[in-house]
Amino acid sequence: MRTLQHRLVTDTRYILLGLPMAIMSFSIVVAGVSAGLGAAVAFIGLPVLAATAVLARNLADVERVALPGVLGHPVARPRYAPAPPGAGWFRRLMNPVVNGQAWLDLLHAIVAFPFALAAFVLTTVWWAGAVAGLTFPLYGWIIARIPGVEMGFPEWLGLPDGDLLYTVVTTGAGLAFALTLVPVVRLAALLKAGVAQAMLTRAVQPEPAPATSIYAGSAWPAAR
Repeated sequence: MRTLQHRLVTDTRYILLGLPMAIMSFSIVVAGVSAGLGAAVAFIGLPVLAATAVLARNLADVERVALPGVLGHPVARPRYAPAPPGAGWFRRLMNPVVNGQAWLDLLHAIVAFPFALAAFVLTTVWWAGAVAGLTFPLYGWIIARIPGVEMGFPEWLGLPDGDLLYTVVTTGAGLAFALTLVPVVRLAALLKAGVAQAMLTRAVQPEPAPATSIYAGSAWPAAR
């Protein structure tokens, strides 16, 4: 039970904090790439494009820090090749754009936005349905007595009117949201994290096993 609670908290935090990050990344990258490519003919836009790539790399690093908690395993940061020794100032300036991973960082900022938005909407709807439904007996009888308020679920299901039935059906819907909250939020988190893992990380290389000497087995008898 405690593991499920920890998983729910971790996934929910990742999704809720992920949307503001996705909005910021999307806005910065779209504006920077548009300005950089638009002014590239005059060479003014090239430094803007390089600066955008650096910002996208930093934002990608923030996403990489959050991924292990969601995925349950460490992820490796791709290598960003430095400028070659003896390179001129312009080559060093444009080095962030030359790296192939830089373009994946920029593309991720654009592609990940709709996934982050979908995960956020799905999570907030399920959390709201669970909390509002389970606490409905505390305030539902007040809503049911307000003149002109429709009874909602009972009417849609063709059930007879009644304050008690209205409360029971609405609370039951909240219970359904609560029972499916963990898998739905988990699915939403994996949907968002899967895109980031595919575009921002590489496989973790296993530690090499220590070399075993062919004489290891005979060392102890020889010592005797």
